[in-house]
Amino acid sequence: MSMSHRTRKLLNDLRRGKTSVKRALGALRDLPFKDLGFAKVDVHRALRRGFPEVIFGKGKTPDQIIKISRKILSHDGILLVTRTEESVYKKLKRLYPKIKFDKSSGIIHYAKNPPPLKSGRVLVITAGTADMPVAEEARVTLELMGNKVEMLYDVGVAGLHRILHKRHALERASVIIVIAGMEGALASVVSGLVSKPVIAVPTSVGYGASFGGIAPLLTMMNSCSPGVAVVNIDNGFGAAYFASMINR
Repeated sequence: MSMSHRTRKLLNDLRRGKTSVKRALGALRDLPFKDLGFAKVDVHRALRRGFPEVIFGKGKTPDQIIKISRKILSHDGILLVTRTEESVYKKLKRLYPKIKFDKSSGIIHYAKNPPPLKSGRVLVITAGTADMPVAEEARVTLELMGNKVEMLYDVGVAGLHRILHKRHALERASVIIVIAGMEGALASVVSGLVSKPVIAVPTSVGYGASFGGIAPLLTMMNSCSPGVAVVNIDNGFGAAYFASMINR
């Protein structure tokens, strides 16, 4: 029995009263994906997870990204492509004129119907200006997922008075994302000042002994301040997704 046939049968059973809405939804959560040969597009991810499948652009050809994008947009109306190039955006824009590209983060994004705005606020903090591309990846992701976002740039531990001067921004946030390279100490400092969950993002910014982000990753994982969760190096998207789930 094909996926589409099973889906139709479930919907018919629901209409005829042969199954409950709860059972039908439970079955539909595990059903269709669209097989493109080179990719299997999970068109029910929004039902299971609350947000459609996101395309990781790096390593995919422009043609592959376009074909996956068309399938996601036809089903969900929301598109997020991370780590991609402006050349891919220009090709997609011919098909979808309202699509947008954030050059600083390398994200293509579009929402036919923006999701409802969540009540909480997510604060994204960077230790330095060099951490901004990762922060912008987080910002675009958060906004597309319906979050109110506030940005706070260049307030690292080399000048602690800068973050202390922004205590009001820390206090009004529901969730805080801290993005830092070098030694990565800022996440512990921020966590020690607030009662909010802190998501730490180590970046690959730093001199040789930072080992491409390993040093701040270990610092953040060894934080003595409770309430710090750590995502992978340069993973602004992952931090934003997690923050949005908390904010939901």
